[in-house]
Amino acid sequence: MDHIPEEDNEISFPVKFLGRIEVVRPDGVHILSEAAERLKTLDDYSSEKAAKNSKVHLFLSLSGVDVLEKKTKFLLYTCPLSTISFCAVLPSAPKVFGFVAKHPAADMNHCYLFQSKKFSHVLVSVIGDAFRASKHKEPVKGGRDLTVEALRHKNKMLQTENAELKRRLAGQID
Repeated sequence: MDHIPEEDNEISFPVKFLGRIEVVRPDGVHILSEAAERLKTLDDYSSEKAAKNSKVHLFLSLSGVDVLEKKTKFLLYTCPLSTISFCAVLPSAPKVFGFVAKHPAADMNHCYLFQSKKFSHVLVSVIGDAFRASKHKEPVKGGRDLTVEALRHKNKMLQTENAELKRRLAGQID
């Protein structure tokens, strides 16, 4: 079987980082809802709100999820797939999604919340598929299929946006 380098199995999506907050349990949509509500009510000086509402790149690979600051590419958080226990789209806000991960050095879980105008469902699907693939020790080639599928979806969304912008531009020129 051909070996595919790890960097060929990575994909990045620009998203808005809403925040990271400690949660009491590692799973359930209600945990995401509670975390979203708590992030709304934190004071401006809270460390959990420090990077809130910043634009980031969510970097997905078969080894984990990395959150990088968009402009500087500074690594804000890294979560190995083995630490992620739950991932979902927030039912009350379809553009908001998040995941819960166990802290690598402490006995605590954190919920990471993000917002994406177009990709929240595909990101949850890709994180979930990568998680399942890593748990079942599926070959790396399967991860490449996940990346291709995510890129196809991203491409379709961008083509739709491009067609809409062309239509608007044609309307302005006439």
